[in-house]
Amino acid sequence: MDSSTNEVTHEFPTYFKVYKDGRVERFGRLGGTDRAPTGLDPKTQVQSKDVVVCSDTGVSARIFLPKLNGPDQKLPLVVHYHGGAFCIGSPCNRTFHNFLVNLASEANAVIISVDYRLAPEHLLPIAHEDSWAALQWIANHSEGQGPEPWLNEHADFGRVFLAGESAGANIAQYVAVQAGATGLAGPNIVGTLILHPYFGSKDSDDKMYKYMCPTSTGFDDPLLYPEVDPNLGRMAGGRVLVCVAEKDWLKDRGLGYCETLRQSSWAGTVELYETEGEGHAFFLLNPTSDKVEPLVKVLVDFINFGESDKHH
Repeated sequence: MDSSTNEVTHEFPTYFKVYKDGRVERFGRLGGTDRAPTGLDPKTQVQSKDVVVCSDTGVSARIFLPKLNGPDQKLPLVVHYHGGAFCIGSPCNRTFHNFLVNLASEANAVIISVDYRLAPEHLLPIAHEDSWAALQWIANHSEGQGPEPWLNEHADFGRVFLAGESAGANIAQYVAVQAGATGLAGPNIVGTLILHPYFGSKDSDDKMYKYMCPTSTGFDDPLLYPEVDPNLGRMAGGRVLVCVAEKDWLKDRGLGYCETLRQSSWAGTVELYETEGEGHAFFLLNPTSDKVEPLVKVLVDFINFGESDKHH
């Protein structure tokens, strides 16, 4: 074997390294191949399956359907974008899968999590483009006429939420702005759940992001700095929940995003929830933490806000 094939050209510890022959090796629990099977979760009775959302790119998504009270029951729909620095992770990964099964059960909501293509093989903003295309595919089910029966039969398109953690929160924010700016027909996007978001910082130089997104314009890049996006004020939905963690190295970026929204022309309301004593994405990386349940309750309450009033 030619020894040059094992030569590493780029390495970003804890995420990935790139070999001279183009191979990419991913690291860590989220970068591994610990794939959770689909089917029925015996503990929660949540069902899951994978569906192709774009035949041209092969991009798929995993759908989570909680236990139903009847064949005609319609539930809130959460469109989720996973974290992993745009370069690792998948809704099929056991860590994400388990979290989403639990959230679908607790919130009594249909969740569809998009398995967008990853950098560096697919340079940014491909992840964002895949994610926006997936929402458009999902929107085609608004009248019950789409290709996926679970969405046609059980998703309430009057109660749609976008959600993501870390890099996925960055994507969720982008998709929410696209939906509002283009006037996406069909789904009524009520709000967005932004967990431990990754945005740019003018105090640090993110070499990995530059490698994954060579077309980025730096401080003028709206993917990194929502405040420079001329369409921010048109973001879909009237409510945003931003979740941060006390020991998260990205906490200040989450707080900064709250301020960006409050100072923008966007007319919605911003809610902030902080978890004390925990670090970045602890709900994925440390799922047995006693801080996970209170966080999930905040997410559930946000998704089901106002619903209990309708039944009195």
